[in-house]
Amino acid sequence: MTENIPEGYKPLKRSGGFLSSVGPWYYRRDEKNQMALAIRIEDRHCNIRHIAHGGFLVAMLDTALGIVISNSREPPQPIVTVSLTTNFVSSAEPGDWVEARVTIDRMGNRLAYASCQLVCGERVIMTGTGVFALMKPVEVRESSDG
Repeated sequence: MTENIPEGYKPLKRSGGFLSSVGPWYYRRDEKNQMALAIRIEDRHCNIRHIAHGGFLVAMLDTALGIVISNSREPPQPIVTVSLTTNFVSSAEPGDWVEARVTIDRMGNRLAYASCQLVCGERVIMTGTGVFALMKPVEVRESSDG
């Protein structure tokens, strides 16, 4: 179901891990350079009722918040989720294009606050807010294994 990607969206290149297993992810930047992320819902994203699984939608919202916050700084800021609040409003089905619209509400020295809506067209699927801890870049250390 990766065909029919709306104009302006590009594949999000992320290396391996969890993000690869739930994608493919797409992103675009608007005229204000704001980033939006999206996924085309596939059967594998669905529950037994054949609608997008709630856990998948929560993961999508958390990921979108994190990527947008991280990429709001140059170089990208390493972060971790501290708190996440979500509200299910509607459902999404296979074939639906679900876009995450993120607003950064506040960036402090140690914490970032943001809100997000997952939408299919103009229909809101989920709303949520998150608090993220701003982390220091990971230092790669040489292995002492002999």
